[in-house]
Amino acid sequence: MTIKPLIILPDPLLRQVSAPIERVDAELEQLIDDMLETMYEAPGIGLAAIQVGVPRRLLVIDLAKEGEEPAPLVYINPEIVKSSDERSVYEEGCLSIPDYYAEVERPASITVKSLGRDGKETVTEADGLLATCLQHEIDHLNGVLFIDHISRLKREMVIKRFTKAARQKI
Repeated sequence: MTIKPLIILPDPLLRQVSAPIERVDAELEQLIDDMLETMYEAPGIGLAAIQVGVPRRLLVIDLAKEGEEPAPLVYINPEIVKSSDERSVYEEGCLSIPDYYAEVERPASITVKSLGRDGKETVTEADGLLATCLQHEIDHLNGVLFIDHISRLKREMVIKRFTKAARQKI
């Protein structure tokens, strides 16, 4: 397994829409393992393939708390097929926007259709943190960042801060 470098804002790759995955094969299995290792190392609870520079519709999540046994979840070509009218607010962060957090309002529960690691279709009914995390990661696959759900003024300030930091690294 390999820890992959994370793509950080303002990299335009984060705005790219990811392509569907055609087949589950050894190469995809390796990418899944690398993404899980990268997510655990970061540390984070979710990671979309685009965040490691791979524009494919794949995400991994693990909501196990520290000290608990890892419980990795893999979603290939995930699609939200149903969202509740009820809303919930969580403070979100993102491995591609390090050390920035903001409250985001999203549907409280969702239904996601996807393929599992074994290539078989699965349907996930999610609420709470899992629903928020799935929506956050699926947004990544569509070129949307969590800061797109906050006020324009706050979003522009974050983008400006990360653009300035990126210029200073050059």
